[in-house]
Amino acid sequence: MKQELVQRAYDIAVERYAAVGVNVEAALTKLQRVSLSLHCWQADDVTGFERADGTLSGGIQATGNYPGKARDLQELRADILKAKSLIPGTHRLSLHEIYGDFGGEFVDRDQVEPRHFAGWIAWARENGLKLDFNSTSFSHPKSGDLSLANPDKAIRDFWIEHTKRCRLISEEMGKAQGDPCIMNLWVHDGSKDITVNRLRYRQLLKESLDEIFATPYRHMKDCIEAKLFGIGLESYTVGSYDFYLGYGASHGKIVTLDTGHFHLTESVADKVSSLLLFTPEIMLHVSRPIRWDSDHVTIMNDDTLDLAKEIIRADALDRVHVGLDYFDASINRVGAYVIGSRATQKCFLQALLEPLDLLREHEANGRFFERLALLEEAKSLPWNAAWDMFCARNDVPVGEEFIVDIQRYEREVTSKRS
Repeated sequence: MKQELVQRAYDIAVERYAAVGVNVEAALTKLQRVSLSLHCWQADDVTGFERADGTLSGGIQATGNYPGKARDLQELRADILKAKSLIPGTHRLSLHEIYGDFGGEFVDRDQVEPRHFAGWIAWARENGLKLDFNSTSFSHPKSGDLSLANPDKAIRDFWIEHTKRCRLISEEMGKAQGDPCIMNLWVHDGSKDITVNRLRYRQLLKESLDEIFATPYRHMKDCIEAKLFGIGLESYTVGSYDFYLGYGASHGKIVTLDTGHFHLTESVADKVSSLLLFTPEIMLHVSRPIRWDSDHVTIMNDDTLDLAKEIIRADALDRVHVGLDYFDASINRVGAYVIGSRATQKCFLQALLEPLDLLREHEANGRFFERLALLEEAKSLPWNAAWDMFCARNDVPVGEEFIVDIQRYEREVTSKRS
């Protein structure tokens, strides 16, 4: 898009927003500081580099078989960099443990070490990315239905050791990059059918977490992620939202809110203000739950908009970490990265451009008609002109121009993968 057209539209938007007390330049400055944590597993359908078969188990599933997925470390990194080049701003990369550089050898999960991620640390530094991390409890012979909550002590100890090592890896990542590595812990533990031992499994999970978190670290932050249920584990989830909320609030841990891990009629946005009062920070995993945790590509819908607005209204940008977590294998995977990332950023931009001072003045004075009217009119203010300028300043394609770029990459690179 021609720069002069972008500039003209932006100048009009600045005037229009100024009329309702909004400083567009200030909003763009804040948006520049919103770093998304891009999820490495979108590029290869959560396969990783640990096993040749790449079979998924443990309550998760990637659907679709679009050609061209990343098959090795080099292809994965190339796809991530391609997506990064089309997303404005400075961002992070979230790795699962199964994406280590294992040199073609099998390294079991209770044996993984920081050296298996030294290459990632160097690569991230070279490419202006900072790293986040995730332990991996699924897709392993010892996963079964229970990992950290398993009554079998040997299996439970295996996963405790795995998670301890993941925390150490996260510490080394944070130390190397001079910024805390956010480590997310999610386990699929649950039961397909009715259980009569709910309390016992949760006691075991609590004991496992206590042991895992016994070692304090300075350069990483712990997150604990709840889920409503997993595929094949529909009747009972040990690590429910209530469990992790209680644990996080009592142990000073960050609670992860995955937008696909709740009942579809439940508002994740509404949880933000409550969590901020009782936990130090919040981690978000943003996806689009068409039918519960279907992990569709994030779009600019009401759920994501409400979530972004609640964070901005709470003045909590410095306390909320924003990660993406979907793995759509039915469309171009690089395109999925770009669509979801840009959509999330658009939601935060609209939240930053909300005429909040005037809205709060109306509310404080009981002028609820005026509040609702302004909320509705704000929806049609020219936020898209500010978005185009944000893209132009970050030297990434404006508007739909990125589509051609991704088509070219598919034609020249991903379509040639068998």
